[in-house]
Amino acid sequence: MKWIDDSAEQTAAVTDLILVFVAGGGIFFLHRTGWNESELLKVHIWSGAIGFIGVAAALGAVAHGFILSRRVHLRLWQALNMALALAVSLFVAGVVYDMWSPAASLRTLPLLLITGFGFYLVTLRFPGIFFIFTVYAVLALLFAFGAYTLLALHGALKGAGFMAAGVLISIVAAALQAKKSAVLTLIWKFDHNGIYHLVQAVGLLFLLDGLRRSLLGG
Repeated sequence: MKWIDDSAEQTAAVTDLILVFVAGGGIFFLHRTGWNESELLKVHIWSGAIGFIGVAAALGAVAHGFILSRRVHLRLWQALNMALALAVSLFVAGVVYDMWSPAASLRTLPLLLITGFGFYLVTLRFPGIFFIFTVYAVLALLFAFGAYTLLALHGALKGAGFMAAGVLISIVAAALQAKKSAVLTLIWKFDHNGIYHLVQAVGLLFLLDGLRRSLLGG
């Protein structure tokens, strides 16, 4: 494989690797502490969600950073979209855990995974309607933001404020990515994808810190 000769694509690939590092480091630190059975379930759910974000970012780094055949490029993006679909489903299961209970999270997890995978299959069959999955992801983020904002206001979950902030930053990141004309030059050129990756990495750090606080506070 040959490194792509496009500065914006290069920075998109590098910032994707930053996301991989943040996701991997977050999972590592979550598993450093010994948790009880209930807390461990929460750690596994969130580790799965964050892990799939990392997988998607790793695939994105390859897709952005290297010159690939059209077929390989398409297969990479299909795998990336599937990773994101599973990440969103586990993400919502994590929110259900905090908002209601571990039992509720376990009950809804299979349905959420089927729903996420189903949205992915629909977009695979009808590539032109990927916006349907985008709507699903945005609704998941809005649900999470509302849930953690309520938990923070009522003082029901330690770290909920940080998690709400992380979700809000993720929403801003998604909005920035949707603005394809967005360009930022800070020594290097960043297009809408590179900007999204950087902002999303910050959101993920807030989310991870809130998650750590919620576990320690429980």
